[in-house]
Amino acid sequence: MHVEDLMAVSLGLIIAAAAADSINPCVFGVMIFLLAYMTRVFKNKRKMLLAGLIYITAVYVTYFLLGMGILTLAYTAGLAKNFYWLAASIAILAGLFEIKDYFWYGRGFSLQMLPGGAERLHKYVGYMENLETRHPKLSLLVAAFLGIFVVFVELPCTGAPYLAILGILSAGHYTEGIPLLLLYNLVFILPLFVILGLVYAGHTSASLEKWRKENRGLMRLLIGLFLVGLGAYMIWAVI
Repeated sequence: MHVEDLMAVSLGLIIAAAAADSINPCVFGVMIFLLAYMTRVFKNKRKMLLAGLIYITAVYVTYFLLGMGILTLAYTAGLAKNFYWLAASIAILAGLFEIKDYFWYGRGFSLQMLPGGAERLHKYVGYMENLETRHPKLSLLVAAFLGIFVVFVELPCTGAPYLAILGILSAGHYTEGIPLLLLYNLVFILPLFVILGLVYAGHTSASLEKWRKENRGLMRLLIGLFLVGLGAYMIWAVI
């Protein structure tokens, strides 16, 4: 199979990779934690909903711009071919670590937030509470900042599927990659809307977190199997 053939099926790969990326327990865990905090801070459910929507929008824009930056660098620096192979290799390696966590969750090396990320997240949500008391309108800015911040600290958890797709897109035409990245990120944030809707409808963050913990091993397994298969497919497609 040639690169042109790989690009021909990239739409399906992009949707599947984004779906796999979106069910990451790291992503769910942070969203559930933030909504639990927002529910307590914002007495008005509509404001909690607005803050959640701002957070999700910030995640979407930041993740998209990050992908565009990496893709642009690969093109302009003439590194597309090397980047492709690097992305395929990382996908396989990350997939193996994800599969490991299905059998031995949290034991040994695991893909997780950057060190100190959770502590800083707790610190920043505290700013939201302080601003809601003193300057209510400014508290929503913290929600936007949290969306930007979370994208970067979650990269070790969420980056492998995205990197693999960026590697595939780097093998094609630059302008064709832009709408595909927009689609990827739309699929990526869809579960966040679902979680937000459930909390707004009255489901407690505690019940959602319980579900996440009960199913996080399975989520890791599904992501891991997909990543190993995607990485292997990328290598097979160009040899």
